[in-house]
Amino acid sequence: MKTRFILINTSHAGNVGGTARAMKVMGFTDLVLVAPRWANVLNREETKQRSSGALDVLKNARVVETVEEALDGMTHLCATAMTPRDFGPPTVTPRAHFAALTSPAAQEAGHSVGERPESVAFLFGSERFGMQNEDVYRCHACLSIPTDPNFGSLNLAAAVQLIAYDWREALGGFAVQSATPPARQADAAEVAGMLKHWEQALAEIGFLDPQAPKKLMPRLNQLFNRAQLSGEEIHILRGVAKAMSQAAGKQT
Repeated sequence: MKTRFILINTSHAGNVGGTARAMKVMGFTDLVLVAPRWANVLNREETKQRSSGALDVLKNARVVETVEEALDGMTHLCATAMTPRDFGPPTVTPRAHFAALTSPAAQEAGHSVGERPESVAFLFGSERFGMQNEDVYRCHACLSIPTDPNFGSLNLAAAVQLIAYDWREALGGFAVQSATPPARQADAAEVAGMLKHWEQALAEIGFLDPQAPKKLMPRLNQLFNRAQLSGEEIHILRGVAKAMSQAAGKQT
């Protein structure tokens, strides 16, 4: 789904750079600025520094004079505001609205906002005044991030980051990168062999009476099954059993 972030009358160059960074880490690249304070804001040094390397987003960004130009080609429009308006589109939380836009389950349950849109635009107002009512009124929804009611004012780039994250999650998200491959889970034969080793070692140190074992080994079996041991963990537990046997031998 085509996604565009639109900043209206932005006054701080750093927020433009921060927005580019927030967009890039969430995989979005379409940025449009409407009548920013600085005509050359995309090339200002503060903007580039705050982008932290998201220079491609800045390079492809556009500066236009009107909101109408920024909305060209967009089919579903989302305003952002801290406080609800008495008139205009419904005020909703981002996650609830995004679920209605993208979730088949939500649509089947009758909670959808209509057919899945071809494109979505997120509009953000100026740092000092927020969005103008006339710009909010043209939107299909007004997104309000649930913040502390006593201190709900978010930095512009931070607000973009939150919206971008929730929208990316609604679209399916990115896989979490792991530094190490997932461990191989031990199979039943490995667990059974380890338990046999432990049974012998526990008897050798006097913890288990082979003549009256009761339910110790079945309970240990259930414990280790719940732990879903990896092959490496099986080796560790066998090492513990070996150490117990060696300690018992030295004592005798």
